[in-house]
Amino acid sequence: MSSDSWPPKLKDWVAKCLGQMTDSNRTEAQAELRQVIADAFALHTLWTTDWDGVQLKSLLPKPLPVFNNNLKRKTNDSPIPNKKAKKNSIKNASAPSTFDQNDQAALNLRAQRFQREHELERTKHLRNNNGQSSLKVNNSTTHLFRDMSLSRSGSPFGGGVDEPEADPNVLDWDHFTIVGTSQELFKDYLRLTTEPKPEQIRPYAVLQKTLLELKKRWREKCSYNWICSQFKSLRQDLTVQRIKNDFTVQVYEIHARMALESGDMVEYNQCQATLKTLYELGIQGKVEEFTAYRILMLLHGRNRSELNLFVGQLTPRQKADSAVRHALAVQRAQAMGNYHSLFDLYLTAPNMGAYIMDHFIDRERIRALMVITRAYKTISLSFLTEELAFDSLDVARQFLVDHSAACCTNPREPDNKKTLDCKPAFPQLTRIFEEKYRKVIIKGAI
Repeated sequence: MSSDSWPPKLKDWVAKCLGQMTDSNRTEAQAELRQVIADAFALHTLWTTDWDGVQLKSLLPKPLPVFNNNLKRKTNDSPIPNKKAKKNSIKNASAPSTFDQNDQAALNLRAQRFQREHELERTKHLRNNNGQSSLKVNNSTTHLFRDMSLSRSGSPFGGGVDEPEADPNVLDWDHFTIVGTSQELFKDYLRLTTEPKPEQIRPYAVLQKTLLELKKRWREKCSYNWICSQFKSLRQDLTVQRIKNDFTVQVYEIHARMALESGDMVEYNQCQATLKTLYELGIQGKVEEFTAYRILMLLHGRNRSELNLFVGQLTPRQKADSAVRHALAVQRAQAMGNYHSLFDLYLTAPNMGAYIMDHFIDRERIRALMVITRAYKTISLSFLTEELAFDSLDVARQFLVDHSAACCTNPREPDNKKTLDCKPAFPQLTRIFEEKYRKVIIKGAI
């Protein structure tokens, strides 16, 4: 069971119980804590239990000893304390049963800090061991908590030889990570509506074989819908098992390229968002390539503020990459209205940048035509075909027809001799730009 499936109230309650434990009742309280949560997990009541009202018996204040009032006081006993001293003694005796709200908030912050430090240490350990440490095996699948070996401090809450300085009050969530047992190479994607079961999840070794087979099927021109479903299922198995390493980055990069090639911008944007997070963790991949794609996507969305912020954070190594330099050149050409340079860059886009530019190149063609028709009286269709990077004269003519701007002075002539009448074409192009291209809608944007 992943820690993400713990209700927030349960986490707050666990932190509260850990803060109330003392050296005298820690062992008994931890055992009772595990038992209570395990019972709730088995009964499927983790989300329905009112955890604020649950009280561990081991944390209740011990009853004060009762003396026999019939016994006579010895002559050498201490005198009866005054009212003020008696009041203070009663206050001190009842102190363990109270819990200040400020103390609770401080303990919650302390627990969150230790959890963040644990995640950072785990990420560092992943990189040093090529991601193998993410495959921790949980042999118990029928209980929420398994029997954990005691650390040097004697706490059953994690911390071993690898983490001798782990805080005994912080749960080790890695012990509850699911590790799959399924040996099937292919599995259709289904959205999870219940807690995942190990027999339905493929382990790391099987996922590696699955990726090799999917790459082979893609080269054999397999259906993209089937490939996409398989990749989403593969990504889901990685997420459920909390596997974040070089292999995870490779899976998302390959799926992103396939989505670009197939025009599936929804899946591409999801992959790009996840890759951004993985790169920030320090996991190696094609960082420069997808940095260039991100710049082109921001140009497509005309998100100037985010684009300027993102470009300002580029490292010298990223700026030196050819793909990133190309994307920055596209940005400059678009900002300056240099459509001649823009379409030259479109024809020479490295990697798969042209697939992203395909989504906004028609908008830039309309903008270029608005400039041309305002500057010229007539212009040949052959010139427009070459200048605006159309594949052929027929494609250029059809583009003008689709945008209600095919105002030719000699419509009966062949395409290679046709001339565009700029005066009536300009208002049509302006209207089309306002109606179709002024507002940008990006599918799957995150």
